[in-house]
Amino acid sequence: MVRDVLDRCIDAVTSHNRIVIVVLLLMTAGMVVGMGNLDTSSQAGGGDVGETTAERKAAYIDEHYGDGSDRRENVSVAAVYVRAEDGNVLSKAALLESLEYQRAVLENESVSAALADERGITGVANVIATRAAGDRNATLEEQIAALESTDDDEVEALVAETLTEESGALSLLPRSYDPGSATAESRRTVFRFETDGTAESAGVPSDAQRALYEAATERDDPNYFTLGEHAVGDLNRQMYDNTVTLVLPVALALILGILAFTYRDLIDVVVGMIGVVVSIVWMFGILGWLGVSAGITMIIGPVMIAGISIDFGFHVFMRYREQRGSDEGIRPPMFRSVRSVAVALVLVTVTTAIGFLSNVVNPVNSIRNMAIGITLGVISAFVIFVTLVPALKISLDGLCERVGLERRKEPLGHGRYLRRALGGSVGLAKRAAPVVIVVALVAGTAGAMAWPALDQASYQQQTEPVDDWKTELPGPMAWEESAFIENRLYVTEQYQSSSDDTGRSQLLIEGDVTADAALEQVDSGVERAHETGVAFDRQGTDSVVSPLSVMKVAAAENESFAATLEAADANDDGIPDRDIESVYDHLFAVAPDEASQVIERTDEGEYRSLRLLVTVDRSETADERADGMQAAAAAIEDGDADLTATAAGPAAVMQAELSEVTEGILYVLLLALGVIAVSLVGIYRLTEGSASLGAVTVVPIVLVAGLVIGSMFLLDVPLTLLTALLMSLVVGLGIDYNIHVSDRFAQELERRGSAYEALEAAVVGTGGALLGSTLTSAAAFLALLLHPHPQIESLGLLVVLALVTSFLVSVLVLPSMLALWARYADVSRVAGDAEPTPATTVDD
Repeated sequence: MVRDVLDRCIDAVTSHNRIVIVVLLLMTAGMVVGMGNLDTSSQAGGGDVGETTAERKAAYIDEHYGDGSDRRENVSVAAVYVRAEDGNVLSKAALLESLEYQRAVLENESVSAALADERGITGVANVIATRAAGDRNATLEEQIAALESTDDDEVEALVAETLTEESGALSLLPRSYDPGSATAESRRTVFRFETDGTAESAGVPSDAQRALYEAATERDDPNYFTLGEHAVGDLNRQMYDNTVTLVLPVALALILGILAFTYRDLIDVVVGMIGVVVSIVWMFGILGWLGVSAGITMIIGPVMIAGISIDFGFHVFMRYREQRGSDEGIRPPMFRSVRSVAVALVLVTVTTAIGFLSNVVNPVNSIRNMAIGITLGVISAFVIFVTLVPALKISLDGLCERVGLERRKEPLGHGRYLRRALGGSVGLAKRAAPVVIVVALVAGTAGAMAWPALDQASYQQQTEPVDDWKTELPGPMAWEESAFIENRLYVTEQYQSSSDDTGRSQLLIEGDVTADAALEQVDSGVERAHETGVAFDRQGTDSVVSPLSVMKVAAAENESFAATLEAADANDDGIPDRDIESVYDHLFAVAPDEASQVIERTDEGEYRSLRLLVTVDRSETADERADGMQAAAAAIEDGDADLTATAAGPAAVMQAELSEVTEGILYVLLLALGVIAVSLVGIYRLTEGSASLGAVTVVPIVLVAGLVIGSMFLLDVPLTLLTALLMSLVVGLGIDYNIHVSDRFAQELERRGSAYEALEAAVVGTGGALLGSTLTSAAAFLALLLHPHPQIESLGLLVVLALVTSFLVSVLVLPSMLALWARYADVSRVAGDAEPTPATTVDD
């Protein structure tokens, strides 16, 4: 019944091609309108990631702990850097220019209104100018006037006298600065802004940050720069422009070049690309009409749909070339070609949709939306390539032949050399099928075992400058290197963190917090935070605020509490180890505000949890901060007291989200493979009379996944949020390629009766189309390796690995599996009573 429905639809398309074209173009216009409603935000429809343990604990802290101790932290900072590689930023002129820069930005209300206080700006110029004015509280105008009235020699002497080894202003100068010197190649000025007090976020008001950035870009000598969100935005815009002028032209040139080589026909190339573009437009148009957020589908969706569409196009066109006889018209062979590949395309569409729809159980909302989007895109590609593309092909070929242009072309894979190369796997299947399968299974299993060993990172950051050869390319193709990357690398290398570059992380301790050993275990966690370096030590301040540090301060100010603390310390190590609940009670009596920041007490007087506030270095990566906090949590849990410690700062939450994503992706992969296996077994039982053929088709998909994971390990491709999402691509491509080979094999086996003849026809015919699809898509994504950002390079490399591995498995390993299946299974259900026919042609 399914074939009858498909036959009627295909007949309508090939018989009424002009009507089909008009209807599909009108529908495409509707999709373009729908794209106008597209929501491109990744957060639409709710939070991005379902709650992790770290996120729940952070919410618990927000609910049960006051914000008193954080009020002094409700200040975030933005640094403005001045750099003169061949000059001196400590000269009188350079210092005056910095003060004038401050005056210019303070004229912007977004800056002046958001400053934490009237002393919210700290810079070397301010330190020198206030000393020249003889008044530490001198206003900015007084500082400028004082510096203007001081001659160059006096300024030089002031600099040398002020910037000594004991000066706190050294944190505003690079590591290369020699204390007491009157010259420096760079320095920084720190602006402090009032924020909402979030723990680790910089939180600088966007308008104020924009004012600092724009004023900095207006000064060239010396160079002023910032590293805030607007500088990052400028970097992204520049990268986009560079991508458009270098990567995109190379990708398009490779795509069109390989399509021209494989198709050897301009009209087929144009029709195929029209199908690709329309499929992507339909995907986004439907998302727009349904109101589903596009989010990361904007990145991954076109990748997947372009690859699948190109593949669909190759199969339709190459099968048409095989089917058309020397004296035959256009419509009958097009009907037969679409009919012969339609079942395979339906199977690919259904199984790929199942694979992606398995992501609806993923904890990440944006991935669930991506699953819906790409599923719609796959269905769109199927519709387009069995309707619009054949209709356009019939119309254009008919028009060309009416003016005398010959439209009969040889299918890819039937040439002398390529036929021999593709047919080699059939020879392997005849002579050494078990060996091929064993080797493939061992390699795939070894690759899959590398999954736990993959490097994990929330994201990859560019840490190296752009290669010289990319910047020296001719004309607009030359990569314009962003000053942001160079500036960030310079700051990372030359500037040590100060109090202005730090933030707060936190750790929640639950369990028996009144146990005798509880505070000793807390102290172990504090020591571990210092040992790992996650706690950034500043002179004169505690980098970790804990119940113990609060008790120490309270004891210094209150003799009664000092006596209580001493009485609870049985071994005189300064840490209470008995009668802990009484210590807490007394602490709340003498310092309730401070105690409430690190100890949770209910209205009934029960003590439920403790909190550690850790000053962390924001110049360290989020993963480094999270690992340090996790180490501190592990140290707290290691002891006699039954305590559970959870790192709950933003970095820990981000790391937990990554773990949730990677675990979710693995779960989805396994679920997708299971559902697809059941589906293929059932579908092949109904369509081909053999459930075992469906099972054989699934095994290479598992091999592809394992081999890609192993390749990621060998090539040091980390598992990031983006590469984890792209693992779905592996299943999608593995399904696609293997179904085409298995379906063609079943068709040829029914026609020929001989398994090896059927294998040769399937591998040579379908393998040629798969090769063209692989070369086209892989070449396009190889162009991404020109991009200097490691995240984009990883994306391109992973897609190429998936494409090449899927192709190799489908033409090298699957034929051996099919040969063994034909040898031991009851192939009569598939082959029927067909008599063997010569394998010299696949034409009807």
